[in-house]
Amino acid sequence: MKSTTRGTLAAVLTCVAAAAGAAVGASPAAASPTVPVPVPLEGVEHSLGMELPEVSGELPVPTPGAPDGPRYVEGRLLPDRALPQLPLDAGLPGVDLRAPLPHVLGDDFDHAALDAPASSLRTLGPGLTADAPLTAPDPQAFGLPGVKLPQAGVLTPVLQAVPGADLGLGSGL
Repeated sequence: MKSTTRGTLAAVLTCVAAAAGAAVGASPAAASPTVPVPVPLEGVEHSLGMELPEVSGELPVPTPGAPDGPRYVEGRLLPDRALPQLPLDAGLPGVDLRAPLPHVLGDDFDHAALDAPASSLRTLGPGLTADAPLTAPDPQAFGLPGVKLPQAGVLTPVLQAVPGADLGLGSGL
């Protein structure tokens, strides 16, 4: 094998390995539904000489879904959902807060904590359904459609979430 062929083959294999490594390394971050957001307060603690609350949060990553396509119904000229609803799955932001207490409630309680984890949120955008002012072809009228009142409707948006939080007192920070 010539040296130029070996060099080309080595370059191709290097590129394939780099692409595979990048794909493997990027998949866990892309699959995460939330992004952690730390709030650094250590510098303020040192400059003020006192304990400050520890705060961290989570921001959701919205992921759009595939809309339900139009549904064809027998007897109607237009599909059931002319403008389909667009689903969007995301989440509500989460927070973890721990604040020091100066033994106000006794010696066993050194901190107050609030833990509100990120919760899932499912939404569907508004949609539209309409029907033409004509009926299906009528064999009794030589295949001509009949006249009827037009129909139009708005599909209401949907919002589903189950948020939760824990508030507590405890020892240690």
